[in-house]
Amino acid sequence: MRGRQEGSSTKHGSSSGVVLVAMWLLVPPLLVLIVIKAGFLPQIARFRETGFIKFADKMVHKDLTLGLDGARWQQQSHDTMKREAAKGYDQPDKMLATNSPKDTSLINSDVEAPIISNLTCDFSNVHSDICRMEGDLRIHGKSATVYVVSASTFRPENSTITVQPYTRKWEKETMSRIREVTMRSMPPAPYSFTIPPRCTARHDVPAVVFSTGGCGANFFHAMSDLIVPLYITAREYSGGVQLLITDYQPQWVAKFRPILSVLSMYPVIDFDADTAVRCFPSARVGLESHSRMLGIDPAMSRNGYTMVGFRDFLRSTFSLQRPWTSPISRSSGRRPRLVLVLRRHSRAITNEADVIAAMEDLGFEVVAALPKDVSDMGRFAGVVNSCDVMVGVHGAGLTNMVFLPHNATIVQIIPWGQMTVACRYDFGDPVPDMGLRYAEYEVNAEETTLKDKYPRDHPVFTDPGSLHRQGKMWPIFLEGQNVTLDIGRFRGFLQQVYQSVTKE
Repeated sequence: MRGRQEGSSTKHGSSSGVVLVAMWLLVPPLLVLIVIKAGFLPQIARFRETGFIKFADKMVHKDLTLGLDGARWQQQSHDTMKREAAKGYDQPDKMLATNSPKDTSLINSDVEAPIISNLTCDFSNVHSDICRMEGDLRIHGKSATVYVVSASTFRPENSTITVQPYTRKWEKETMSRIREVTMRSMPPAPYSFTIPPRCTARHDVPAVVFSTGGCGANFFHAMSDLIVPLYITAREYSGGVQLLITDYQPQWVAKFRPILSVLSMYPVIDFDADTAVRCFPSARVGLESHSRMLGIDPAMSRNGYTMVGFRDFLRSTFSLQRPWTSPISRSSGRRPRLVLVLRRHSRAITNEADVIAAMEDLGFEVVAALPKDVSDMGRFAGVVNSCDVMVGVHGAGLTNMVFLPHNATIVQIIPWGQMTVACRYDFGDPVPDMGLRYAEYEVNAEETTLKDKYPRDHPVFTDPGSLHRQGKMWPIFLEGQNVTLDIGRFRGFLQQVYQSVTKE
C-alpha cells in the first residue's frame, strides 16, 4: 500500500511538473499576444477619457466622473465589454431598430473597416444654426436624434450637440415652439464601445432636417423663414435630397407642396412620427439663412444664388407666363394691370371702393384681391404674374410680390405710427434684389382710424416711438388701426406710379 502511494505520489508530481513546464513554455507566446493586443490598453484609457459608458440593453452617454473609478474599469475585461455590447442585439425590443438585417457598418466591426464621418456646425448666424455632416449617419426621427458614427471630428466636450432647426433664433417666444434635434457623435474605432442603432432604411441621397413649428402660417414668414432658406439649402441637389420636417404642419406642407416637390423628388417625411432608423451619406440639420428678411446674399451663398434666381425658380414651378414687364404705350389702348391686395381684420382700407374708382380713373385695370383669393397660392400666383403693379397696406399679402414679373412695381401703404423703417425693412429693402421697383405711401394722422380712438394729445400721435419701446407697436399700430385714404392725396401719388409704368 505504501509503495503504491509513493508511486502514485511520484506520478502525480511528474504530471504537475509537465504542466508547469508547459505553462512556462506558453508564457512567451502569451506575452507576445499581449504586446500585439497592446492597443486594448489604450482603448480602455481612451474609453475613460471620452466619457462613454455602454450598458447591456441601451446606449447612454454619461460623464465617467459619476462614480466609476479607474480600478473598476481595469477589472473589466475586453471580452466582457464585447459580450455586454452584444446583448443589445439579443434584445430587439430595446433597440431603436428591430427587424432589419445585420448592420455590418457598426463601430469596431471585425467584418469591415467603419466609414469615417465628420460633423461641423455653424452657430455664428443671427438667423439660424446649421450643422453639416457626412459619413455613417443614422437618423431616428421619433427621438429627434442623429448618430454620427465614427466621427473624425469627435471631441468629448462636443459629443452631444443640439440644434433648433428654424430661422428666427433671436426670437425666444418663436423658438420655444421648435423641437430640438440632437446630434450624437462617436469616436472612430477602436476608441468607442457605443453601439449605434441599426439601419432599417437606407438612402443614397442627402437629408435636410428643418422645422415648420415657427410662424409658417403667416405667408410672409413662410416665405422668409422657410421657403427662401430651404431654396438656399436644398436647391443645389436638383431634387436628389430627402426632406425631414419636425414640428410637422400638414396644412403648411399641403400649401407649399408644389415648391417642395420641385426641391425634392421624394415624399416629405414627418420627422416626429418616423420610427425608422434612416441611414444617409450626408445631412444638414437646420436651414441656411442670410441676415436679411425675404432675401438672399449672393456673397454668403455657396452657389451664388440670388433673389432674381429664386423668383425665376418660382415662375418655373408655377408655370407663370410673364418673365418681364415693360412700360405700356398710352396710345396703344392697353391699360397697365394693377392688383390691389385687400385686408379685412386690421389695416383694412375702409374706402376701398373709392380707391378702386380712382385707380381706374387714372388708367389702371384693377384686380381686387380679397383674403380668400390670396389664400389659393397657386391660382393667385398666376394673377399676380399677369400684373404690372401691386398695391396694398403693409401685411403678409404683399409677399406675393415674389410672383410679379421682373421690372414690375410694388406699392406699400405704410400705416400711421412711425412704421416706415419697420415696413421698409420687410418689403422695401428686399425689392431691388428681386429685380422689382418700389414705391411707398405713408398714411398721415387724418387717414388712420386711430383718430377715432385716441385724443390728439395722446402718445399715439405725439410720440408713437415711446409706444414702440413699451412693446405696443403690434396691438396699436398693426392690429389696432385701419386706414381711410385721402383720395385726392393718394391719387396724386398714384399718378406718378402710372407715369412710371407707361410711356407716350
